Amino acid sequence: MTTRYRVEYALKSHRRDQFIEWIKGLLAVPFVLYSQPHGVFEGQGMSSLSETREEAHRRYSEILRDVEVMIDDHIAMQNDLENPFPSKLKLLVPSIGPFFTRLPLEAAFKFQDRKRYISSRRFVSPSFNDVRLILNSAQMMAVTTYGTLQLATFDGDVTLYDDGQSLEPSSPVVPRLLDLLRKNVKIGIVTAAGYTTADRYYARLHGLLDALADSADLTPAQKQSLVIMGGEANYLFAFSPSSPHLLEPVARERWLTPEMAAWDERDIAQVLDVAEAALRDCIKTLNLPATLMRKDRAVGIVPFPPDTRIPRESLEETVLVVQKTLELSPAGRARRVPFCAFNGGRDVFVDIGDKSWGVTVCQRWFSRGGVPGGIIKGDNTLHVGDQFLSAGANDFRARSVGTTAWIASPAETVELLDELAELMGKKMS
Repeated sequence: MTTRYRVEYALKSHRRDQFIEWIKGLLAVPFVLYSQPHGVFEGQGMSSLSETREEAHRRYSEILRDVEVMIDDHIAMQNDLENPFPSKLKLLVPSIGPFFTRLPLEAAFKFQDRKRYISSRRFVSPSFNDVRLILNSAQMMAVTTYGTLQLATFDGDVTLYDDGQSLEPSSPVVPRLLDLLRKNVKIGIVTAAGYTTADRYYARLHGLLDALADSADLTPAQKQSLVIMGGEANYLFAFSPSSPHLLEPVARERWLTPEMAAWDERDIAQVLDVAEAALRDCIKTLNLPATLMRKDRAVGIVPFPPDTRIPRESLEETVLVVQKTLELSPAGRARRVPFCAFNGGRDVFVDIGDKSWGVTVCQRWFSRGGVPGGIIKGDNTLHVGDQFLSAGANDFRARSVGTTAWIASPAETVELLDELAELMGKKMS
């Protein structure tokens, strides 16, 4: 049951996505006008209910087709470097970012309506999750219809496996990832987990790594199409069947982009020092059951004792305090080194870089293997993750370098990959 607490919490600005909320508002109008919930009490027949459903479906489709046209206009204007004016969509949704592909929203709605019966509902209006999944389906259709998917990157926790768990051999995600490799799609697992040794990543991903090593139908080149990018954008490991843990660390000088190579170690230390001081203040001010953890490219707080749960509000307060402190500090204002403050569900960390850099490294790394056209572009990249809110969510910035899909569980990732495989199969046929 939805409590008043959950309702009020969801209304906080840092817990909302403006674009999804805007589409929800547009769909609320035909829901009110055509859903006719009073019909239940007036003995309406099945024919009348069917007409109501068809009318709601038609109006929802029209609205999403109109939004689709507005996105087309936005793409045209963002690609016109000489045009100084914002698009209509930008004026209506100021937080909207760049689009790398068209989004066939009308077709995606019809697909989701067959699964979720959105038009048949008369008491529950189109929800945040309805719109999120429509956008996901539209993006899957786009990356398979208007171009070729060359790179798929994935978050770890809550995306490939449950929070704090591992990717086991029995996971339904594993054969679907192997199928992507079989289709010559490169895979990067871009995770906030910042380990410096291969054994820690093997412990989290052994189900996939073992299956990849044992696969008899994948070519050596396809097996080499998997990398792990840890600590957002700080540690790269490539699949290596001859290594003890099936992963080989890649020296930083081999994969750093020119921009990343220019980051000064003194600036990195300054950012982490400011973040550490802010985290210490939060532990004291909020009386958090946590201890500080400092790494070479990250600093954060973890529960102490380990089985303690830090309240969600305290985690998000900590993220917002640290983020604002960093933004206002001399290190943050100088913008010489990017950083990411995020809520990991049980902890809070500040990493150097963010997932936009991690995905960019994957795009450049695989271009070394002779990808047509050089560096893999944003419209040929798909990032799948669970944290896309504007504050304290580390998948959010991946939107700036590629197309994205917002999922809420590993089960949704499986459904998404099945949808993607079906669309890729239709295109090939």
